[in-house]
Amino acid sequence: MNSVHPAASDSRDALGALGALGLDTLDLGSVVADQPDPLIFATVSGAHLYGFPSRDSDVDLRGVHLLPVAELIGLDAPDETRGRIWDRDGVETDLVTHDLRKFAGLMLRPNGYVLEQLLSPLVVHTTDTHTELTALAPGVLTRNHAHHYRGFANTQWRLHEKTGELKPLLYTFRALLTGVHLMRSGRVLASLPELLGEVTAPSYLPELIAAKAEAEHRTGTGLVPESAAADIAALHEVLDSAQRDTGLPEHPSVRDALGDLVVRARLER
Repeated sequence: MNSVHPAASDSRDALGALGALGLDTLDLGSVVADQPDPLIFATVSGAHLYGFPSRDSDVDLRGVHLLPVAELIGLDAPDETRGRIWDRDGVETDLVTHDLRKFAGLMLRPNGYVLEQLLSPLVVHTTDTHTELTALAPGVLTRNHAHHYRGFANTQWRLHEKTGELKPLLYTFRALLTGVHLMRSGRVLASLPELLGEVTAPSYLPELIAAKAEAEHRTGTGLVPESAAADIAALHEVLDSAQRDTGLPEHPSVRDALGDLVVRARLER
């Protein structure tokens, strides 16, 4: 596999996006260099991608690595998922990567999380294979991705009810709005501030985003309207309706193309 940088314009866009969040000052490039196997891509996910990082937010890096053939055909189980957490430049950073074959398999499931990682505009490292995966992403989108966002929203809402923190509440709204937007447009959009311009949402969300920016685990005491539970329930109904009316297919259409890409990338290594 030939590792290359993105086109100049794409590279400037990615650096600009990282810079807008203050992430260009972190030595994230050395993270890539430290990996035992080539990385196909590494992007920033989590609260930075969702548009509501706090001053003390950690940096969530997600990506794909490429194992050599020998590790896949030997007696030992391959190291298909790797995770590492460390403090870099005074900021807690974690990196989780999957081998290309495993990641391609996750893409074929109704898993919005991996698609958000793949399509994140906060690009730390990219290659030709990343570009090809991105081009295939529309072919894995289905109406069943609504289930992913519905389930994620339910989990985060229960966490908010337990802790009272703003972070899981914003995650709840973000998941539902991303799901609605995906069902209506066929596009994955993970940034909550951007979603507010695309999907009708409660008017108090910008205030909650601003409040959460002050501290990662800030509670919503005195900030969360009593109508929040009803607003969440209403968005669930909007998502249900959007799923019923969506033009997205029932199943992915690019399984063979993904399989070909995995084989080609592995052999070219």
